[in-house]
Amino acid sequence: MPLTAYDLSGRTAFVTGAASGIGRASAVLLAEAGATVHCADRDAQGLHETATLIKAAGGTAHTHSVDVADRAQVEQAVATATATTGRLDVMAAIAGIMHSSPVLETRDEDLDRVLSINFKGVLYACQAAARAMIAANADAAKADTDTGKPGGSRRPGSIVTMASGAVDTGGPGLLCYGAAKAAVVQLTKTLATEVGPHGIRVNAVAPGWIRTPMTDRHDTDAQAHTEGLMVRMSPLGRVGEPEDIAHAVLHLASDASAFTTGQILRPNGGVAMPW
Repeated sequence: MPLTAYDLSGRTAFVTGAASGIGRASAVLLAEAGATVHCADRDAQGLHETATLIKAAGGTAHTHSVDVADRAQVEQAVATATATTGRLDVMAAIAGIMHSSPVLETRDEDLDRVLSINFKGVLYACQAAARAMIAANADAAKADTDTGKPGGSRRPGSIVTMASGAVDTGGPGLLCYGAAKAAVVQLTKTLATEVGPHGIRVNAVAPGWIRTPMTDRHDTDAQAHTEGLMVRMSPLGRVGEPEDIAHAVLHLASDASAFTTGQILRPNGGVAMPW
């Protein structure tokens, strides 16, 4: 059982990219902390497996088939989730894809595809969540006025986006992926300034190299080389696991980070240490 500040009992969380990797680990951990978790992804089988893990541990999970690059699908899923439980407290916008191509070989379709999922998909999730949270607080404020209890029903909200260690360093092939993640960082900081007055916090997680299905390569020699390099670069001497990042998501989603907004949390094993 988590410490009190990490207790999400009675709250509702929405997680994109929940079918595998960091998204699955985050959905499971948020459920373990007590939240009702709405899991969204395009991978129906992966979603089912994530929901099964949550329910087997005694948690509550709902699944939504969503292509995050489609604004209408994201908005509908968030609206359904909010209507189901009557509230939305946490948005974890984690869905993303990996792409690598040299700058001189990058095509329009490469850039468009990565931006549509890794940036626009996050934007759509943030917009839908923020609107739902703002509306809930407006309704609560009216109820407080009617009952003579100003501020008593206000619900703080937390939006967590997924950036990347790629925002802190250049590297061959990182143009599309790094540019999209840098845009997520700017979105996070800008949105934090705009929705803070509504009691909503917005923060990003920028992981280092994490062993997930997305980073798994068919070329096992290349995989071993990359992981070996990351191990040598990290003061901790290892690569990350999805659960390492899920704990960062839980921290930012919970009251443990009640005075934190517009920040980039970097669980990267010490590979990058920017000011």
